[in-house]
Amino acid sequence: MTLMKSWVTSANAADHPFPLNNLPYGVFSTDALDPRCGVAIGDMILDCSAAEEAGLITLTEAALFDVPFWNEVMEEGPELWAALRARLTEILVEGSADRAAAEPLLVPQADAQMHLPFLVSEYTDFYAGRHHATNVGTMFRGAENALPPNWLHVPIGYNGRASSVVVSGTEVRRPWGQLKSPDHDTPAFLPCRRFDLELEMGAIVGQPSDGPVTVDEADAMIFGYVLLNDWSARDIQAWEYQPLGPFQAKATATSISPWIVTAAALEPFRVDCPAREVELLDHLKDTGPMLYDIDLSVTLAPDGGAETEIARTNYREMYYSSAQQLAHHTTSGCPMNPGDLLGSGTISGAEKHQRGSLLELSWGGKEPITLENGQTRSFIEDGDTITLHGAARGNGYTIGFGTCAGKVTPALKDPYAR
Repeated sequence: MTLMKSWVTSANAADHPFPLNNLPYGVFSTDALDPRCGVAIGDMILDCSAAEEAGLITLTEAALFDVPFWNEVMEEGPELWAALRARLTEILVEGSADRAAAEPLLVPQADAQMHLPFLVSEYTDFYAGRHHATNVGTMFRGAENALPPNWLHVPIGYNGRASSVVVSGTEVRRPWGQLKSPDHDTPAFLPCRRFDLELEMGAIVGQPSDGPVTVDEADAMIFGYVLLNDWSARDIQAWEYQPLGPFQAKATATSISPWIVTAAALEPFRVDCPAREVELLDHLKDTGPMLYDIDLSVTLAPDGGAETEIARTNYREMYYSSAQQLAHHTTSGCPMNPGDLLGSGTISGAEKHQRGSLLELSWGGKEPITLENGQTRSFIEDGDTITLHGAARGNGYTIGFGTCAGKVTPALKDPYAR
């Protein structure tokens, strides 16, 4: 596929993240407009609420865009998803007969504040990147026992906190927690000292299930994708995770990018999962290309300082696809709902610069990384801004997600002061 040209000229640059080929969905507001659904096109946002009121979008008898979230659209199902994408393309394509009516409904992105694009129903995070799992396991258990015995057979995950999912730009406060260092006999309640990022993709479930679904059915249920940072308190995690796994270490915040890039927009970028060392059971077997060729990177900017790129990798490095994760999630009969969010797990590559967390990049703090300004980091310091970037690159066009950024602020002086 090549670049589809729009009458919104800024969308036609080969390196712009929001061409007509993309049309990602978000929720925005301005000084004059309450939060509402919008579609990114070039440097602008098409106000979907206004477009519906003007009669430019009339796909259902009931209003789709009278609420500031995309769940209503998700619930309508894949047929409407395709019809909406086709109609938006018709409105915004170069030479469109709808230009005169649509142009006044564009809002500059520079004037907009972005909000969570959907109501997060439930949040599940996975541990499904082989390089990440191997690196972490090697640090804590040695290379011979790096992967847990079940890892090559099933996508491991845990249920997270939907209530702490936040949109890019939201500050993240360093958490307090119960810590225990090896040289102390008892734990202490202290601010986290080893705060970390995890570079992930988030898959958004758009259709419900009631009972087990196949991998192909799961793939069709996915509405779209966002960048996702699973903020992680490594020292809290080290003390609490046995035997039931992550809990408070992962509950502080999960940041996502503001734009939902639809599965349809990513269709040209499908790639196969890695070769299987162990054959998967039938209900999880690969049925075709279900990962995506999406370049990913992480930058770290100290307070008031310039960004340093600290990692660069690709979503194709995952071992399990989101469709396999979703199919596995349903095997117990667990119902899935529109608005469920699935974190991919940390996306790392085989090389050091491809590691998607500071835990890996600094090898547990033993090998600090050096920033452009000469400062070093083993873990995130107060005032640091972590930004995730992602883009799929086609023939003369780019499919971007917008950035996923968060600045870490100091821990409360006394979390129980009243």
